[in-house]
Amino acid sequence: MAEEAQGEAHVPTEQASPVDPARVPPPDEDACRAGHRPGPPAEGPRSPVGLIGRVNDRATFDALRRAGRRGRRGPMTVVHPPGPGEVRVAYAIGRKIGPAVVRNRLRRRLREAVRDLDRTTGGLAPGAYLITLRPGAARLSYHDLRRDVGQAICAASRPPSSGGSR
Repeated sequence: MAEEAQGEAHVPTEQASPVDPARVPPPDEDACRAGHRPGPPAEGPRSPVGLIGRVNDRATFDALRRAGRRGRRGPMTVVHPPGPGEVRVAYAIGRKIGPAVVRNRLRRRLREAVRDLDRTTGGLAPGAYLITLRPGAARLSYHDLRRDVGQAICAASRPPSSGGSR
């Protein structure tokens, strides 16, 4: 009793939980919001079709410039050195093509065209690809861009013809 007389109060030893309770009851929450996954993530490796990586290292860029086979269609050139590994693509879109908005739009359209080719053809040949655009590419429709990149990739990834007789 002497403690209460000095103005001290009783403090419980249990601490509150670090997570505040939700203001909205769980049945009323939006299940589509970020962080709410409907089930456990898929296990195992992902399908090889549709996985296209990026070229990030300088050695691959040097190999693309030195030893790659070229395929040219319309205002684009595709370089592909044959080799094992995953499919990786780099895009070279210079300032002569147009301002950054135009270059970024072309890069997005090319990425989708390459993904579409990878899905519809059963997969691109493994290795790295460098897709270079020249002025005039910005005027192409998506259909023309996809056709040209498909033909250029096909020409660059085709095995060299044997040196047989004519």
